[in-house]
Amino acid sequence: MCTQEFVELITGLPEELALECLTRLHYSAHGVASRVCKRWLHLLQSRDFYYHRRKTRQTHKAACLVQALPLPSESKPLGSPSYGISVFDSVTGTWDRVHPIPKYSNGLPLFCQIASTEGKVFVMGGWDPSSWEPLKDVFMYDFTTRRWTQCADMPSNRSFFAVGAVEGRIFVAGGHDEGKNALSSAWVYDIKGNHWTELTRMNEERDECEGIIIGSEFWVVSGYDTESQGGFKSSAECYELGTSGQCKWKRVEDAWRVTQCPRSCVGVGQNGQFTCWAACDSAVRVGACGVDLGERALLTGSAYQGAPHGFLLVEKSKGGQNGKITKLEVPDEFSGFVQSGCCVEI
Repeated sequence: MCTQEFVELITGLPEELALECLTRLHYSAHGVASRVCKRWLHLLQSRDFYYHRRKTRQTHKAACLVQALPLPSESKPLGSPSYGISVFDSVTGTWDRVHPIPKYSNGLPLFCQIASTEGKVFVMGGWDPSSWEPLKDVFMYDFTTRRWTQCADMPSNRSFFAVGAVEGRIFVAGGHDEGKNALSSAWVYDIKGNHWTELTRMNEERDECEGIIIGSEFWVVSGYDTESQGGFKSSAECYELGTSGQCKWKRVEDAWRVTQCPRSCVGVGQNGQFTCWAACDSAVRVGACGVDLGERALLTGSAYQGAPHGFLLVEKSKGGQNGKITKLEVPDEFSGFVQSGCCVEI
């Protein structure tokens, strides 16, 4: 370890060239590189370095999945499965698993939400896996240090809410509270300041809705009211991200098929309209989950209730239309049911 913080990035190289060398490191090497000296650690963890890597196209998109963990061979399935976070690199075709959250070492909170911004992954809310009590915990995973940090709690308990993340902010809206009352409230979390700010309420309650970021807008798709559980709406609402916290939500009619639950399966089609990932292929029509990775998308699901879980990689054209679909051969330990997922740009 270096004892001085202000040393040359790489001995004998100009700073600009040394910076470019570190910029080109694959994210999987950041953990080892951060232990070389304090300056490398601070650089690799810095927000400016992340955006420099993204600007120079050196970041790397991977799928983070909330996935059922395999049971020991001698165990019999009892109750709900335990969940962890799996990471799939679509370029190399490799799989990895993130270390458990120390507070929930035996499995993630049930039905927690997952989001990513600035190369970090956030786990939010859900139910305590032991007591099934609703939670407002927020945890952040840093791929450089490979450690979890507990962040500021959500302002209230909520489950099955919409979430979207962009440029160091995480937006949440809708869902339901501990009394299973559908919510119209919305908040935004600033990861740098580690604080929450309340937004104006949506026009309607939206439980079991789905969130998606499109350009400069946060969309909340479908959902249902307290008095009409399971009766999914065809409408959606969007919020302009560049505005103040007093911006009003815009309601959009006929944005979604009423009969389809939107959770984890909302995509954006060629014409900018919402599509359902479950409609892409009959192999994933049940329990579908789609993670958009830019030029590709990872789809998971089953052909029918009780069928083995399948994994597909979809090539996307510049127009947004789906192209070649490849069935993935997945290691047994990563073949479990996928509850939800997000793209992480590391």
